[in-house]
Order: sequence, then structure tokens, then C-alpha cells
Amino acid sequence: MAVSPTTVASLREGDAATVVPIVTTMAKAFTRGRGFTESEPNEEIAAVIATASARLAANGEQLAGKRVDDVEVRYSLASTFGWTLAELAVLNRYRVTAM
Repeated sequence: MAVSPTTVASLREGDAATVVPIVTTMAKAFTRGRGFTESEPNEEIAAVIATASARLAANGEQLAGKRVDDVEVRYSLASTFGWTLAELAVLNRYRVTAM
């Protein structure tokens, strides 16, 4: 699948219809498919997908901002999208690692 400018614009706008499938793909890649039946995640991984998708949709541009009086500064967050510790606790239960 090629990445289209429309997909990128939808992510920046926080479109849930774009965000959820991308986060699902990232979760499936992280666990190497464990915890999924065909393309459907189990309840635990679905909860991770929901929380991560909500976070990404709320701030699609991944920017932080600060406003003082009439001046607003927006800057990139220290890191790009990543899993929270709570999400990692769930995902790591399904992650396949090298021996």
C-alpha cells in the first residue's frame, strides 16, 4: 500500500477512520500477529488500540503548545508517536522476542 498525501492529511487532522487502522497495524507488527485472530485483535490489544488511537487523534500533528497572553508557541514533542507504559505492559505480553 502506497502512502498518499490524503492519508497524511487525515492523520494530522485526527481522523479516527484513518488513525485506527494505522495504530492497529502498528500493534499487530509490534506483537508479530500474536493476540490477533486473522485481522481482529483480542480485547486487551483492542483496548491498547483504542487508547493509542484516541491519543493520536487528539493530537495528530504531535505538537505541544504553550500560550502566554497573546503569544502562542507550538513545538514538536520530544518524541514521535509511541506506546505509553500501560500500553506496553499489555503489548509486551504478546510480543515475540528473539531467544
